[in-house]
Amino acid sequence: ASDHHHHRRRGDRPPQITGFAWAATAATSGGKQIQPGRRCASEFGTRSDALPGRRQLSASSLPQRDPVAGTTATCRSAMDDIKSDAVLHIAEIIADRLYFAAVRSTVKPVSSGQNHFFTIDDELVYESFYADFGPLNLAMLYRYYIKLQKKLNSYALAQKKIIHYTTSDAKKRVNAAFLMGSYSIIFLKRSAEQAYKSLCAGIITPYISFRDASFGPCTYNLSLLNCLRAVEKAVLHKFLDFETFDVEEYEYYERVENGDLNWIVPNKFIAFCGPHPKSKIENGHPFHSPETYFPYFRKHNVSTVVRLNKKIYDARRFADQGFEHKDLFFVDGSTPSDAIMREFIEISENTPGAIAVHCKAGLGRTGTLIACYIMKHYRFTAAEAIAWIRICRPGSIIGHQQHWLEEKQHYLWLQGDLYRSQLSSSQQHANNVNNNQANTGITTGGMRRSLSPHNRSVSPPAVTSNNRRGSPRRAVPSDTEGTVSHILGRFHLTDKRTQQQQQVDRANNNTLAGDSEEDLTQGDKLMRIKAQRRHPRSLTAGAALAEPIRHDQQ
Repeated sequence: ASDHHHHRRRGDRPPQITGFAWAATAATSGGKQIQPGRRCASEFGTRSDALPGRRQLSASSLPQRDPVAGTTATCRSAMDDIKSDAVLHIAEIIADRLYFAAVRSTVKPVSSGQNHFFTIDDELVYESFYADFGPLNLAMLYRYYIKLQKKLNSYALAQKKIIHYTTSDAKKRVNAAFLMGSYSIIFLKRSAEQAYKSLCAGIITPYISFRDASFGPCTYNLSLLNCLRAVEKAVLHKFLDFETFDVEEYEYYERVENGDLNWIVPNKFIAFCGPHPKSKIENGHPFHSPETYFPYFRKHNVSTVVRLNKKIYDARRFADQGFEHKDLFFVDGSTPSDAIMREFIEISENTPGAIAVHCKAGLGRTGTLIACYIMKHYRFTAAEAIAWIRICRPGSIIGHQQHWLEEKQHYLWLQGDLYRSQLSSSQQHANNVNNNQANTGITTGGMRRSLSPHNRSVSPPAVTSNNRRGSPRRAVPSDTEGTVSHILGRFHLTDKRTQQQQQVDRANNNTLAGDSEEDLTQGDKLMRIKAQRRHPRSLTAGAALAEPIRHDQQ
């Protein structure tokens, strides 16, 4: 997935994705028929005769039908080239055309005149911190999307069944299922539940859950369905659009040597690694000064920088260049106080441009606070917010931070309802005032800015009625605002600050803390692991420091 050119300018066509070299094996069917344990089901499939000749496959060209179970014979014919005892699971995604299968790890299917097999298990590989193993990031999802589209549109494969197969390895299997499920949502326009149901058709062994990047036992399970729901909502709210997604820019800037930054919400939130007083390489780890980020931030309308860790650099270096700088320190690996959570959301709601947020590694504390905003304004569940942020920036939100977000979910949803209710009332009042003034010939300025969307390209979602779990709900009408306030008043927002207050005060009162601490923190460890990753076509550290952040010059 890292095989690409870094100097492609925005607007160029994405690179061609090469196919696979298929290894020949003796694992053929020998005329045997597969006897699946369960029926192979599909949601909204199509017939193969809907794909004649060189016709390009598009979502609109897929004739829709009511969800029906695919036939056992259809699944059987798709896997005729494999011995029946080697097939662990097969699901029909597009009827008579596209399938997802799991086979024993010792089996390498060979394409035939009827079927075309491919796998991505050894091409799109998650880079772990500790015991974490997914979900795969946005760049890998995009490359899979391009690869599969190319196969479905191929004239040479027009009459073949296309089977994406994975192995019995539970981690590879769930990552492969995530890619296929996301494809179903993005391109086939299915719901997360429909995509998940298709992937589970005929399944015997359930998909395992993803975990965080912490060192130690897993205490929070993130399911495949959570991740698919996150993708569905990201598409709904235009966080994700592969028509404009720049995969090479994403892969370039996510690397430590090139800035270590990722967009979480387009044109609203960047998560990045904390800057240092000067650009340097220390123990093989590239550090970047504040000045490193100025060109990129200016180009992408970043107006505010929020620091959540100790004061390693002088904030005036950002402020003197026109960026607003905010300090909201809390201890590495911990959760924010309720006061910090509220202040961060208020800053985010009142900032006209994009916001760049960092802690030490830009993973735990950074992801946690951005998740709060997403939960409030887009009604993501805690699990969906965690999933989306990890898809954008793997390793984000760790340990107790996951459980803390679950505890805050209902409160943030109610706050979002109240916010939208107040916004609706404010807009109605402004409309009435403007109408009255228009009738009397009086002109006036705009409406109250503290509740406006602030010209964001990605705005808080439209308020709709939807009974699905975690979906946007109808805002509370203005005549029930007191009821919402009453409900919010029942929440006891506990600030667990007594044990951390001394550290917080020390961090907020000192001038510069320096970049050394008595013990390595969670952020230190994650930064070191990430810095050890090297990609063959990335810039060398020396070159990166000469021009640390690439920006298009057109």
